[in-house]
This record gives sequence, C-alpha cells and structure tokens, in this order.
Amino acid sequence: MTEAKEPLPPDLLAERLAEVYALVGPLYRRAQRNVELSLPVAGLTVGVRAVLDLLRVNGPMTVPQMGRAQALSRQFVQRMVNDGAALGLVETAPNPAHRRSSLVRLTDEGRAAITAVVAREHALLSQVDGDLTEAEVTACLRVLSRMLALIDHVDLG
Repeated sequence: MTEAKEPLPPDLLAERLAEVYALVGPLYRRAQRNVELSLPVAGLTVGVRAVLDLLRVNGPMTVPQMGRAQALSRQFVQRMVNDGAALGLVETAPNPAHRRSSLVRLTDEGRAAITAVVAREHALLSQVDGDLTEAEVTACLRVLSRMLALIDHVDLG
C-alpha cells in the first residue's frame, strides 16, 4: 500500500477516484430529491433553487453568466429562470452593460424562499455524523476540484 502522504500511482489513483464518482452520483441525486421534498414553495425545483442561490450569492446576473457559473447549458438555465419567474421568485431587469441580455434578479419572495432553503439545508448538514476535521473537508474539496478540472472542457450544450 502507498504511504498516506505519497501521491498515488496513476492506476491506483484512477481506481480510488472511480470510488469517489460512485459515491458522488447517488449523493447528488438523493440530496436533490431531499431538497425538492423540503422546499417551502410548491413547484420550486432543484434547478430553480440553483438559480436562486446563484443570484443570492452573486446578485443580478444574465442567463449566460449563470450557465457558465453552473456549467449548465444556457437553454436549461433559461428554462429554470422562466420557471422561477412564473413562481414570482425572479424577475428580469434591463442590463446597462448589454441590451440583448437582461439581468435576472431575485424578488422579495425569491429571497425569502432561498433564505429558507439554505437555512433548512444548513440544519440538515449540521447533523452529519462523525468526527470530520477541517483538513479532511479541505482534502475532499481538493480532490473533487481536481476531478472537475479534468472534465471542465466537456461541452454541456
């Protein structure tokens, strides 16, 4: 077995990273479903939630900016924005920097909805069992970031 502080040889690294992928998929799908089941607004999907959170963190953005930030197609993000607008959670505003691409921003209802969702998720995540350390979480984020960078070029169009 390789020493814990030594980099893994490529073949062993590939096997271990495949184990990460095998866990991330079900984790993501179950977390999505959990979020959908606990959302405070009827019809608020995980996709709309992602748009709301992006706007909460970054302020008003264009659809293309949101697509790039989330590594999602512009068309998908536009559908989520349309769904959010239909629920009264987001609205569009003129973009002084670019006439053809409106800014999308949260409404008061949207801000209240995403604030409630984030609080609910925080409460759930604070219940994670175990004795995880800052170093372990940092290492996990480093591994996932490297894996994402490897496939960053994949077109999601």
